Amino acid sequence: PDGTLLREYEFIAYDREIEIAPGVFFPAWTYNGQVPGPTIRATVGDRIRIRFVNQGSHPHTIHFHGWHDPEMDGAFADQFVKPGEEFIYEFDADPVGIHLYHCHSSPLKRHVHKGLYGAYIVDPKEGRPPAHEMVMVMNGFDTNFDGDNEVYAVNTVAFHYMKHPIEVPVGELIRIYLVNITEFDPVNSFHLHAVFFDLFRTGTKLHTEEFTDTVMMCQAERAILEVTLRYPGRHMFHAHQSEFAELGWMGIIKGIAPVNA
Repeated sequence: PDGTLLREYEFIAYDREIEIAPGVFFPAWTYNGQVPGPTIRATVGDRIRIRFVNQGSHPHTIHFHGWHDPEMDGAFADQFVKPGEEFIYEFDADPVGIHLYHCHSSPLKRHVHKGLYGAYIVDPKEGRPPAHEMVMVMNGFDTNFDGDNEVYAVNTVAFHYMKHPIEVPVGELIRIYLVNITEFDPVNSFHLHAVFFDLFRTGTKLHTEEFTDTVMMCQAERAILEVTLRYPGRHMFHAHQSEFAELGWMGIIKGIAPVNA
């Protein structure tokens, strides 16, 4: 009635095996059957309404980073949604930036590590400059459940972007929404070869003084990276912890000739 745009989602939590490397399967807990879960996106001030249905084997929630009524927090035992039950999360999108959502049921590290997380983007009313946009969620998987990750990736599948490079025309803006949700390791990182990028930490400010080729992140930190390739060819990106890179967290952005060249 007040003219606010309502954005409605339905999230269903359920257990599912996912392939995290060729022939390597992980018994995940998922939102809508995928890890990371679906990206939530809105313009600041929009109303977000999410019908959450728990069809999993354990109590789950959705906890959002950002402003919301504490009753929507999903962090307390009396807010856990039991198997077979559902809950409606509703709040206004605020503040501008790249945020995160994840399950906050106990034990927290298990619910996060098993795959219940995703990106939450809030755009400014004036928008951002047009760009080739991509979401990259840095994550890891403890395949033998010893409290140490054996596989690392961005968006779950080890070495996926090495085998399937991301092609972008030279001279056109690239915007990466980067989120770190890696469990068991205190820090993850992102390094891009042969270029520097503008770094907007959490994306809450529209201007930045940071210009770099590497960013370090603790769990739940996130940033927006903006870069324009000067040259055609393969630009590797990876964690700058060599162990993480060699265990799957590595990819390629391939600069191609502009369409009108």
